[in-house]
Amino acid sequence: MTLDEILEEIKNAEKIVILTHESPDGDAIGGSLAMKLMVEQLGKKADVIIPEYPRMFQFLPSAKEIKIESEMEGNYDLTISVDCANFKRLAKNEYFENAKKTIVIDHHGSNNMYGDLNYVNPVSPACCEILASMAEYFKINISKEIGTCLMTGIITDTGGFRYMGITPDTFEYTAQLLRLGVDIPDIYKRTMGTKTKANFALTKKVIERMELLEDGKVAFSYISTQDELEANAEPGDHEGLVNIGKDIEGVLVSIFIRQKEEEEAYKVSLRSEDGINVSDICLLFGGGGHARAAGALIQGNVQQVKEKLMKEIKKWME
Repeated sequence: MTLDEILEEIKNAEKIVILTHESPDGDAIGGSLAMKLMVEQLGKKADVIIPEYPRMFQFLPSAKEIKIESEMEGNYDLTISVDCANFKRLAKNEYFENAKKTIVIDHHGSNNMYGDLNYVNPVSPACCEILASMAEYFKINISKEIGTCLMTGIITDTGGFRYMGITPDTFEYTAQLLRLGVDIPDIYKRTMGTKTKANFALTKKVIERMELLEDGKVAFSYISTQDELEANAEPGDHEGLVNIGKDIEGVLVSIFIRQKEEEEAYKVSLRSEDGINVSDICLLFGGGGHARAAGALIQGNVQQVKEKLMKEIKKWME
């Protein structure tokens, strides 16, 4: 069984590193730190390498131990990828490529099984929910610290339990973590209930530029690198902007794009209602994700990117 093999690889490894996807969210960061704490309970040490992440997650246990580069000489015995669907999106993927053994733990339906061992459950609404089940199987004591990391991933990837895909298990794990003393209201406030000043400034830009297309069924907006510069935006300050369009009555697909540095290319975030698989749309552009939440990188200016996306979205509406 894969879980037994994963446990064996962790126990046999001396040098372990944990990686996640670029532009990490709460599930990616919470999951990576939970995995680190779980590995420590198994008597091993692990580095977590995340080049940059939103400062809202600095409250997480062991967040101060996150590294931006490896300080170790040579390659790792084992690299564990958490919450990343493909090798291309994995930040610092050279540590994955050069490791003796690799493990992938994920919940994206578009995962292409790029590890030596792959534990992927696309039914799970959050990778942290998978990690919670793994901890039970490994007979790891879920401490308040591990629970805080896991709960952060569950809350953020379910949109505060608002998104489709949540299961009875989601609430059962939540109840267990609450009994452990995990402060769920505090996590919710820090991750879902607080806007940075930069995020607020970018929100205004998104609302000003919002277009409703296809008789109000599609919402479109964007921000540029200049917008982020003027707002003094930091990594993560764009989070949640795609939901502004999604929350409009009658909108079936929300498109939010943001310029990639100074390039003529845009990072795309799509959200949809039941019946429109945005993961399939993003796969056409080399991206992926979930059926109702996905992303990609598309070359072109704002108008060109919009036209490319609308061409594919219209096919789902025919």
